Amino acid sequence: MDILVLLKMVPDVVEELQVDAGGKTLDTEFLRLMPNEQDIHALEQALLLKERHGAKVTVLALEALEVDQALYEALAKGADRAVRIGPASEQPSTRRAAAQFAQAIAGDPALRSADLILTGTQANDDLDGLLAALVAHELELPFLGIVVSVSIDAAGRSATAVREYAGGVRGEFTVALPAVLGIQAAEKSPRYVPVAKVRAAMKSSSIGSMAADAASAAIPQIEVLEMAKPAAAGRASMLEGPVDTIAGKVTEILTERGLL
Repeated sequence: MDILVLLKMVPDVVEELQVDAGGKTLDTEFLRLMPNEQDIHALEQALLLKERHGAKVTVLALEALEVDQALYEALAKGADRAVRIGPASEQPSTRRAAAQFAQAIAGDPALRSADLILTGTQANDDLDGLLAALVAHELELPFLGIVVSVSIDAAGRSATAVREYAGGVRGEFTVALPAVLGIQAAEKSPRYVPVAKVRAAMKSSSIGSMAADAASAAIPQIEVLEMAKPAAAGRASMLEGPVDTIAGKVTEILTERGLL
């Protein structure tokens, strides 16, 4: 069984993000990128399936700052192959990123033969969770998202995936392979890999490279007219006192604003 994991680099929101002087994008001078958290869960789920079924795991990523470090970490964790799609350009939209992934997969026989394609359900630059669905559409494969558990049948022809819904409800679905799954969370927490093991992977392994299909560059990006941080308006009112007093103040505010 061959499993393909799609990995995206996204801005590290722990860092203070700054808008550049043009006001249309983030300042990249001090911008730190990191692997998308749910993509790391997708990798962990792939590695769990590898341990159970002896699968081969390939990690595919778009070229970006610090992507090599992320790919070597994936190899150190147990991935069998890492491939980078380049050259890097501007931060691609979800639509363009999906097209680049799909074209790379479709154009490489080894990638095209994957039985299962896993990626994160969402990313901090894709809160609508469209990447996996768009890749599945481009490759004409079945898709299921918000997955928290995956098992493969003995013949390797279908996968049973548990999908999470609001309110703690879960549903179990069987999907024919090959298929694309959007992983919400792996069955176990992503494994930690020590720095020494990553350095060893850098010495013993190599990262493959593929040229990005020129056609994907023709897909229009959403034009950003202006970007700015939220204004600090100081409009919040803190209500203090006993519960009855606070309830009365809330009622007065709502009445004054015509909401009651």
